[in-house]
Amino acid sequence: MDKTLFEKIWQHHLVQELDDGAALIYIDRVFLHERTGSIALKSLEADKRKVVSPEHVFCTMDHIVDTVIGRGDNTKVPSGKNFILATREACIDAKIKLFDVNDPQQGIVHVVSPELGIVQPGATLVCPDSHTCSQGALGALAWGIGSSEAEHALATKTLRVSKPKTMKVNFNGQLGFGVSAKDMILHLIGKYSAAGGAGYVIEFGGTAVDALDIEGRLTLCNMAVEFSAFTGLVAPDDKAIAYLKGREYAPTGALWQQAVAFWQSLYSDEHAQFDKTIEIDCADISPTITWGNSPQHACAVDSVVPFAPTDATQNQLKALNRAYEYMDLPAGSALKGLPIGAAFIGSCTNSRISDLRLAAKVLKGRKVAENVNAICVPGSTTVKRQAEAEGLDKIFIAAGFEWREAGCSMCFFAGGESFGYRQRVVTSTNRNFESRQGPETRSHLASPATVAACAIAGCIADVREYL
Repeated sequence: MDKTLFEKIWQHHLVQELDDGAALIYIDRVFLHERTGSIALKSLEADKRKVVSPEHVFCTMDHIVDTVIGRGDNTKVPSGKNFILATREACIDAKIKLFDVNDPQQGIVHVVSPELGIVQPGATLVCPDSHTCSQGALGALAWGIGSSEAEHALATKTLRVSKPKTMKVNFNGQLGFGVSAKDMILHLIGKYSAAGGAGYVIEFGGTAVDALDIEGRLTLCNMAVEFSAFTGLVAPDDKAIAYLKGREYAPTGALWQQAVAFWQSLYSDEHAQFDKTIEIDCADISPTITWGNSPQHACAVDSVVPFAPTDATQNQLKALNRAYEYMDLPAGSALKGLPIGAAFIGSCTNSRISDLRLAAKVLKGRKVAENVNAICVPGSTTVKRQAEAEGLDKIFIAAGFEWREAGCSMCFFAGGESFGYRQRVVTSTNRNFESRQGPETRSHLASPATVAACAIAGCIADVREYL
């Protein structure tokens, strides 16, 4: 019987079918961070259990660590230093690899893992972070878990998982001028709702996905969780193999040849049956931005805030009215030209070198508007070094952006840094929930290029006018 890519990986890692319909799945890699990693490790220690395969466990400082130049263990997050110190101690005790605060390979977990070759096609990888789905871009089965599940995976290398259904999302045709992977995923969520992928593992495909580089695919898979999917993945191809070759944790020598042979078998068979298929015509996708308090509130940047559909339920109307009120944007309001107070480029969604290159292309020779607080946070220290070697940092700084150290930074407000009360921000992050980037901050999700264009204009702008 022909199988989907997901079914092949699932079968490779199936330990046992359980009586309740779930399954015990073997876990190849566990990645931790300081916000939840220390909790799992300390809990394991308290239960007098050990990490069964410490060589397959990694940890980074990304969520709580400051991103200001010259940072150390101190952080603006309340009790943040305690998390950092506890994580460091727990990693030393457990003998697992830690990318510490000022380690040359430190960065956001979902940026570090691909760029070091820790995640690989056909592997299972879990992390107590919802955006672990990003790493499915390399053909891995990667998903977010809780701290207690992390503890179980650390101690047993297995997890109990209810098998999700399968969905294929095909992006057909070519992307238009100024359109990126971020616009693709926002368009999908905007059209099919933030619950459209609930209960499914999604395989992204089609000519537009084939044309994306690996970093674009990482962006696409990153927001599968915002579509409520279990995870997202892309079948590994020659681009994925070339991307991984020579990376620190990638196989070498004879093992490399064996790995490539296996990776080349990881695709959905021609007659594999998906439970659901969605077809997207890329001609319908424009530079996209969110207007409300959910990623599903997405529309073309040159359009207006949509009116409630005539068939909306009472609950849907209540949610829409709340979004209009929270964002101070009545239905029918034009988005283009709406004044902003801040611009942010960073997060596990859009902070890789290709993201920074594209934003720098928009910024070069231009200045950020006087009223805009603009910040760029590279996704990893490796990305930061590469950007500086290419002179991108000079372009950002000359334009008026603050250039930071690597980390999650103001992707989420945890009591540390924020953009300020009710500040309107255009951001390359993945969530525009209420108060996500500060107290009642109004966040508009967009691509890094759109963020750069908006920073220059001092208002929501169409990036096509700046490329």
